[in-house]
Amino acid sequence: MKRLLLILMYLFLQFEPGSKVKAVETTRPYSYEILKQDISKIHHAYKEVEVKGIGKTHFGRTIYAIKLGQGKRSIVLIGAHHGREWMTTMLLMKKLEGYAIAFKDQTNFGSRSTDILNDVSIWFIPMLNPDGVTIQQNTLNKFPYDHQKHLLSMNEGLDNFERWKANGLGVDLNRQYPAGWKELKQQPDSPSYQFFKGRKPLEAKEVRALTQFIREINPEIAVAYHSSGEEVFWRYQNGKHLYRDKRIAKKVSKLTGYKLGKPPKHATGGGFTDWFITYYHRPALTIEISPLVGETSPPLSLFETEWERNKYVGLTLAEEAKNLKKAKISR
Repeated sequence: MKRLLLILMYLFLQFEPGSKVKAVETTRPYSYEILKQDISKIHHAYKEVEVKGIGKTHFGRTIYAIKLGQGKRSIVLIGAHHGREWMTTMLLMKKLEGYAIAFKDQTNFGSRSTDILNDVSIWFIPMLNPDGVTIQQNTLNKFPYDHQKHLLSMNEGLDNFERWKANGLGVDLNRQYPAGWKELKQQPDSPSYQFFKGRKPLEAKEVRALTQFIREINPEIAVAYHSSGEEVFWRYQNGKHLYRDKRIAKKVSKLTGYKLGKPPKHATGGGFTDWFITYYHRPALTIEISPLVGETSPPLSLFETEWERNKYVGLTLAEEAKNLKKAKISR
């Protein structure tokens, strides 16, 4: 009886509204199912956190957006455009949890104040491509049997899917945005585990959901986390905002220790940050975490290093957003 009471007390403390919960686990691959559990725990524990579904994938998985902060202005941090990039989801969820604890308690997060969240909110979209993540983690039994055959074909007959990058229909989500899409080579020319840009921009449900949501929240700064390469990309037709955007990118480069990207002057587009920069004329960064690992997900052994490099990025960019002047949106 005493043991039962102790167990009940433990569960009450874990799930009591407003209780402090350590939800995010970083010792195993981060799946869509783990994401849903962690979002539920964090949402239950912190009234400062707002959760909404912004759309669903072709196979019915919800794309979640989580808001932290009271500010009318906002920034957005996006993870897992690609199936093999689930470590970026883990990174954003740990960031959300850490910021939420500090903001609730009105304490510093490490060496940084969370007071900025009273002025600028942070939207987290931790896993844009849950179908792709599920495939990459070799859990094909979570898809219809007939489609499993198509997935095998798109993976060139290989029954190990650890290199999978596309969404559940074989479309590369970060080659789907209407900014330089036509200039992208159509290689491959059919659905594949990577690089297929689709038949037209905004074809993928995930990309349509994200672009619509971005229009709703109208963020000051956008970040798309990817892996791998340890680099910060920021330049795509920045126009008169070139030096402003470079200054912010240099700050993030210094903070993370990642090199500052030097893309060709006439870089091809199709990516999320390409679209955001040209549509909103505001800063957008593609942050590549982890050393280069080839066609796979970074090993879990790298996570703590990547966490230490990135844990202040959200708060730093929120500070930058507070002082940005509104840029005119393209129509």
